[in-house]
Amino acid sequence: MQPILKIDLTTGKNEEYKIPEQWEKDFLGGASLAARILYSSLTPELDALSPEAPLLFLMGPMTGTSGPTTGRFVICGKGPATGLWAESNIGGFWGPELRAAGYDGLWITGKAPEPVYLWLNGNSLELRKAAHLWGDNTYTTQDKVKEEVGEKGTRVCVIGVAGEKQVLFASIMCDHGRMAGRTGMGAVMGSKNLKAIAVHGENEIPIFDLKTYKNLRSESNRKLRDDNEAKIIREIGTGGVANYAEYLGSLPVQYYSKGSFEGIDAVSGSKMTESILVGRSACQGCVIACGRVVKLPTDKFKRKGPEHETMVGFGANLLNDNLESIVDMGDLCDRYGMDTISASNTIGLAFRLYDLGIITQKDTDGIELTWGNVDAIEQLVRKIGARDGIGDLLAQGSKRFGAHFNAEEEAVQVNGLEVAYHDPRGVSGMALSYATSPRGACHNQSDYFFVDFGHSQEKIGIEFLPRQAQAEKSQYVAKHQDWRTMFNAMVMCIFANVEPDEQTQLINAACGLNWTMEDLMKAGERAWNLKRAINNRMGLTRANDKLPKALLEPLKDGGSAGFELDLPGMLYSYYEARGWDLETGKPSREKLLELGLDDIAKDLWN
Repeated sequence: MQPILKIDLTTGKNEEYKIPEQWEKDFLGGASLAARILYSSLTPELDALSPEAPLLFLMGPMTGTSGPTTGRFVICGKGPATGLWAESNIGGFWGPELRAAGYDGLWITGKAPEPVYLWLNGNSLELRKAAHLWGDNTYTTQDKVKEEVGEKGTRVCVIGVAGEKQVLFASIMCDHGRMAGRTGMGAVMGSKNLKAIAVHGENEIPIFDLKTYKNLRSESNRKLRDDNEAKIIREIGTGGVANYAEYLGSLPVQYYSKGSFEGIDAVSGSKMTESILVGRSACQGCVIACGRVVKLPTDKFKRKGPEHETMVGFGANLLNDNLESIVDMGDLCDRYGMDTISASNTIGLAFRLYDLGIITQKDTDGIELTWGNVDAIEQLVRKIGARDGIGDLLAQGSKRFGAHFNAEEEAVQVNGLEVAYHDPRGVSGMALSYATSPRGACHNQSDYFFVDFGHSQEKIGIEFLPRQAQAEKSQYVAKHQDWRTMFNAMVMCIFANVEPDEQTQLINAACGLNWTMEDLMKAGERAWNLKRAINNRMGLTRANDKLPKALLEPLKDGGSAGFELDLPGMLYSYYEARGWDLETGKPSREKLLELGLDDIAKDLWN
């Protein structure tokens, strides 16, 4: 790995940080290596929005190499809404550009006395004033910064107004709407008065065995281009799964209270493709091109179309069957710079509490929160982005919003992070994915719904079980989490259906390693346990491994009607499979020592 550039915004000083070689070998890169680097910095006392809080942009060893879906990087720190480990995965072209500038990461602390943006041109770093950019949306900011630096090929990461105002689920954007959406890293960036980071580089990205890597890369990309799943995602987008998910009862409807949605055909990926799709966009080197480019009848210009989570969040979740409004809401969230999952989930909670009579128009600034009310949805999105009126409460996320009205149990969240749009009553593996994810409820730490749909992974020991099997699949969920942890270390997109042995060969050629597939899985297990240890140090216990009330109640209709999750049984089997202490929920001393985490074992079990 190349050096990391450490920047203190308070003093304006910077220095290069050399990553210890053993950490590279043990954790590889991306979120895994970030967890090791930040381990000592993440304490219970640390305020995630304080100048001392770290914000770490980190690459993987394959970022920017044109390997299969490797245009990605991670942004990590402490979650302002969760108080736990935070990581967010993002694509586009910014990460490869940073590597071409000669750095594999930016480690930012401190707080600038006034709004600034960073301009990194090769190894030349400038802190530039950004007061004139404060208040601009994410797209406008990118355009203005590129114009100001005047260097062709510059890539820019930015926050919008939501990040400036520290909405707890504010995101960071680059390129054509590529978002580090989850865990509120945009709020952390805003708390530092940092509006944008522009980078430009001209160096070759280092690869250990370039000839071998090129051959492996070409073959892997060819297979990926012809892969059936990749073809579906390319043709109809991630929203193409909506109809099947609704059929199974795994599509959240009316804030996770129903199992079917009559309007699903109007707000599916197929409908978008047939009606408003005008193009596709891709991250650096990606052959899938999952990004949607759309144009509504009233639009003058093309714009980004919604992916699955946005379509469900502002669609079925709110009983909204108006596709054009969903496009508008996704675009509005992107311009404010905030996570569409947390935004739509928290808005769903507001509708739910209004429906139950817990809140009234007196609480909602006079807005009538009736299901499917498109105008009301848009008003709430704008209020969140501006932290205006009820939007100031919603900007704190569903857990805090529910607690404000003595109804925290109604919030569909885990440890302060809103649940994504894959209902575990239809695909039971997601129950453990949500309950045990290191960053709160998350579908990207293990998108086990793909396995429950029928995509098993026998090569790494994951067998197919019925989609509503329970404790018997716990061991497989653990393995799947380890595997996805390595995607976030390489960094590779989870849409890439690349076989584990191919991944191992690519890593060996890129890094000069001699790993087996078992070594790859062990590295994933090591990092998963490290992230768990970080959270344990910050106060997480076994009691945190739970699901919200809504997901534990059987649905009355749809493909999963009557099914009830046995979360205690699943967790017991999961703890045994993980080698975690059944009483405390911590990785056992023996497990940590087995994984070579001796210093972590001492901290956790002193």
